[in-house]
Amino acid sequence: ELKKIVEDRDQVKRVKTLAELRGSAQVVLIGERTALNFLQHLSGIATLTRKYTEAVKSTSPRGKAKIYDTRKTLPGLRYLEKYAVSCGGGYNHRMGLYDMVLIKDNHWWIAGARTREKVPGGWNLEEIREKIPKGMKVEVEVDSLRQLKRVLDMDVDIIMLDNMKLPILKKAVRMVKMARDRKGTKSPAIEISGKINLKSIKQIAHLGVDRISVGEITHSARALDISLDIYCRIAT
Repeated sequence: ELKKIVEDRDQVKRVKTLAELRGSAQVVLIGERTALNFLQHLSGIATLTRKYTEAVKSTSPRGKAKIYDTRKTLPGLRYLEKYAVSCGGGYNHRMGLYDMVLIKDNHWWIAGARTREKVPGGWNLEEIREKIPKGMKVEVEVDSLRQLKRVLDMDVDIIMLDNMKLPILKKAVRMVKMARDRKGTKSPAIEISGKINLKSIKQIAHLGVDRISVGEITHSARALDISLDIYCRIAT
């Protein structure tokens, strides 16, 4: 019998009983370590995500920027880890290769776009949209202003500015916003990624971007210190 004292998404700021479990001592001991491993790991992800979301709220214009996770998750645990991110106030990026198109740096390299003056790698967004389900979003990752110029007038939903130093990042954000103003639309959304931490995120959020994806919240979150204490009732 399990009695929950706190619910998912509740914030616990001091030593507290999270739940009470009644049952066979043998069964409890068999499942103790596995249950704690899951609880500590996922609570750590939710807690770190909450730190990022709170940091953004205090600096982002009108709290605009949203914290997103990535696919940098442990094998077999993606759904649970992404659920933990949502419990911490974050948002889920694509779950896999099947629910969103993301054209990344390796696609640029394979297509030779870095060495030949062609529209990104020679791929055609219209052809891509013809091959994917209607409404599926298309995101393009760029890591230079040169790449960014190539995609500004394309029909993409999101532009990811990846691993850019702050001065270049500021220019890139301005370029995207100017392109949106020219088109009279809020698309493409601006996403920042790469080497994000709690120290740098405030400067990034202050730029007025839409999304910040942080790999750390799943691949490097510190497990919380949670234990299970047993109180036995002696049969008489």
